[in-house]
Amino acid sequence: MARIRITEKIIINSSREIIFDFTQDYANRLKWDTFLKKAELMDRAMEAGVGVKADCVAKNGLGMITEYVSFNRPEGTAVKMIKGPFIFSSFAGSWKFAQIEPEQTEVSFIYSFELRWPFRIFRNKINSKLHSEVKQRLLDLKNNLEAYHET
Repeated sequence: MARIRITEKIIINSSREIIFDFTQDYANRLKWDTFLKKAELMDRAMEAGVGVKADCVAKNGLGMITEYVSFNRPEGTAVKMIKGPFIFSSFAGSWKFAQIEPEQTEVSFIYSFELRWPFRIFRNKINSKLHSEVKQRLLDLKNNLEAYHET
C-alpha cells in the first residue's frame, strides 16, 4: 500500500529561531498544540534532540511514542514512530521552518504514514481527518505565537 503524505504550511509573524524553540520546548507544547492532551519527553530527557523519545497522546485517546531522527535548529526536525496506535503500520513527521523575512517564517508540517488492514478501507476519510487536524495545529501555533509576541 502506498504511503499517505500530508503537507500543510502557514506563515507566522515571528523569526524561525523563536518558532523552532517554542515548538520544541515541551513545557510549551500543550499551550499551543490543541490536538494533544499529553506531550512529554522520555527517559529523563530535558530537551528534544536526535535520539530523544517523546510520548504524545491526542485528545481522541490515541497515543504515540516517537524518536527524533533529525534536529537542526532552526531549520527543522523529524521524528519516526517507535510505538503507536494499531491503525498505523508506520508513521513519520517533519517540521520545517523557512525564514521569509526577519520576522516572518513559513512553517511546514509534513506527515507520512501507512495504514494497517482494515483501516486502509477508510484511507480517504482518515487522510481528510488528519489533514484537517494538521491545518488546525498550524493555525493554533500561529495564533498562540503571534498573541504571545504582542504582549
